[in-house]
Amino acid sequence: MNSTLQRWLPVLVLPPILLVDGWLGDKPGQEVDVWGVVVTYIAVLPLLWRTQLSFTVMGPLLTAGVALVLWQYIPGNSLVAIPAWGLYELARQRGRRETMVAAIVLPALVLVTIVPFEHDLQMIASLVFTNLAICELALAVGYLTWKAQQAAEADAERRLNAERLRIAREVHDVVAHAMVAINVQAGVAAHLLDQDTEQAREALLHIKATSGDALNDLRATLGVLRDPGQAAPIGPAAGLDDLDDVASQLRAAGIEVTVDAPTIAVPTPVGAASYRIVQEALTNVLRHARATRASVVVRVDADAVSIVVADDGTGHGGSGGAGAGVRGMRERATALGGTLEAGPRADGGWCVEAWLPLTAVPA
Repeated sequence: MNSTLQRWLPVLVLPPILLVDGWLGDKPGQEVDVWGVVVTYIAVLPLLWRTQLSFTVMGPLLTAGVALVLWQYIPGNSLVAIPAWGLYELARQRGRRETMVAAIVLPALVLVTIVPFEHDLQMIASLVFTNLAICELALAVGYLTWKAQQAAEADAERRLNAERLRIAREVHDVVAHAMVAINVQAGVAAHLLDQDTEQAREALLHIKATSGDALNDLRATLGVLRDPGQAAPIGPAAGLDDLDDVASQLRAAGIEVTVDAPTIAVPTPVGAASYRIVQEALTNVLRHARATRASVVVRVDADAVSIVVADDGTGHGGSGGAGAGVRGMRERATALGGTLEAGPRADGGWCVEAWLPLTAVPA
């Protein structure tokens, strides 16, 4: 609904209803005349500022407006719609604190608008009960609407934070692995440039391929940020079948890498997470381990995928398992209901072990 129309809606809707109700239900000696029309519109007018004014201002204004209408003539029961509308909007816009204040003060305001204009105690009790119940109900509905809005906003914020974390993790994995591989391969190329031009050329070609793949992955990841309407991918297209491509980048840097992984189809989120975990583990081998050999062993059974990446290095394996890379790998595993452990091996080197269930893959 147009915001201007929504703001003016109570002023457009309520007075005609109140005037018709007053005309149909007026008592002898009471008339809905021109002044009655004017005061009815004046009584409703504060609702124009219902989103800006607090209850301490809106409450007295609406009470005075209702009293003014009652002083001029006695309309039907629909007059309670004025404070009820305002109270609903107040609770919906302002939340718990304003709602509690209004709920406490409301009985006194209802009495002020009824007692001066009615002398039958039984009628006073009936009117107070009815009007108070309607107003409190309007407050309750408005407060529940506010709570629902708060929950929806919190959920949207949670989803936004999760998406930011996912993108940050993807960018870290892509950039970190590519830059480490390029750095090592560039060092190899510089070392061999005057000794073995063919091997130096091969290292440069690996740099070109690695940077090209990284740019493609980065474009796919950041495309979600450029186009908010684009569906966020569950994960990269790479999976278990692409693990040897990651290993080849280490081989180009002079590290002997063996890959033992089955060519079996697994759910896309599991395959993507497996690829990224192996990629990050091998990146740490390049960055930290000072290794000469590394191995990747992947096993798939009916329930889960298990991954073991080990090396013979002497480095610390990424800040003793507390670095951003290991943290990112562990987040990928736990997001799928799995586990990941990283630490030194008893016989030397470093080992990353991950377990990813196939039965708890998110939709």
